[in-house]
Formats: sequence, C-alpha cells, structure tokens
Amino acid sequence: MGEHVSPTQPLVIGVAGGTGAGKTTVARAIADAVGPARVAMLPEDAYYREYGQVSEAERAAINWDHPDAIEVELLLAHLRRLIGGEAIQRPVYNFATYARSPETIPVASRPVLIVEGILLFVEPRLRALFDVKVFVDADADLRFIRRLLRDVNERGRSVESVVSQYLATVRPMHIAFVEPSKRYADIIVPEGGENHVAIELLRSAILHSVHRGLAPPV
Repeated sequence: MGEHVSPTQPLVIGVAGGTGAGKTTVARAIADAVGPARVAMLPEDAYYREYGQVSEAERAAINWDHPDAIEVELLLAHLRRLIGGEAIQRPVYNFATYARSPETIPVASRPVLIVEGILLFVEPRLRALFDVKVFVDADADLRFIRRLLRDVNERGRSVESVVSQYLATVRPMHIAFVEPSKRYADIIVPEGGENHVAIELLRSAILHSVHRGLAPPV
C-alpha cells in the first residue's frame, strides 16, 4: 500500500517494466476500464533531466536508462500534488533533441492516477506512493524489436544508433535495475501487452477496487 491513507485520495497505480514490454498497452487498458475521464496519466519519460545547455555530442553520450537520468524530485512533487487534489503542468520531452520542450501539458487530479515507466520501482520514495504496483514482462527480443520500431518511426533515430544504445546502456541497465525491481511488484503481467487474459483480470481487479468510490465523471 502507498503512504497515503485517506479514502478520498486517488488510487495510484504504478506500471513498470522493460523498454518495449507493453506498459502503455496495459496502462491504457486500465484507463479504458475505469473510464478516461476518471484517470490521470503520468509518464516517467516526461521527467528526464534537462540537458539543453550541453552540446549535442554530450547529450548523445548520456546514459538515459540509468535512474539518475530521471528528475525524481520533480516527478515526486507532481505526483504528490495530484494525490493532494491539485493540478500540475507536466513536462514534455523532445526525444529528437534530448531536451524538454517549452510547452507543458496540464494534468488534473483524478480518482485514479496511473504512472508508467521503466524505472519506477527502483526508487523507494516512488514505490511508497503506489497503491498497486504492476510489472509488465516480455521476452528481450520482442522488447528490442518494439523499441527499434518506435525509436526509428517516432523519435527520428537511425537503426544504427538504436542498436548501439541498446547494447551500450539499455540492456545493461535493464539487467542492473529494471529486472531486479520486478520483486517489488504486486502483479506481474507476463507476455506484456499481448497477454489479454492477464490484462482483463487486472482490469477487473482495478474496477473492483475503485468502482464504489468513483463518482460519475464531470
């Protein structure tokens, strides 16, 4: 259970797992089950540290898969404000330039808060805020293929740069940090977003936990 106890506070769900495991698919399934109007989503990868003042070459050399790359203090502050009923301005990260965009996205507090990211369960202060901790698991080859397609098609990376980054930092950091954090999960979803049976069971469990306390959406 999380560190908050008031029944009027949101249910906070952490969805973690390796790159390309299917975290977004699982998070969206939960949101669809509860109703999007009742859910606030917070992606961990919006909280990468700001390196806009360093050179492009230096930014490209940063280990983005290490826990230190995440500005945890800001993520914690925003999550605690949402739990307290306040709205936030969520950062937007530009993955082509390795820097935050000047624009932000307003996020209002909702009865269910879903936080998604690869390193969520590594940080004890974040773990303490989650009422439900879900780890989405998938085979390494499938995760790599999904990451490759995503980074090339959506983030403007070359195939060579994606492969190089995967071997240099993504795979070692997954072994060192992400995989060990699975032991903190309350629920593990094997086969990632393709496991429709597990996702349906998870959706049902979340609905059972929250439906009595949810008012009709405004």
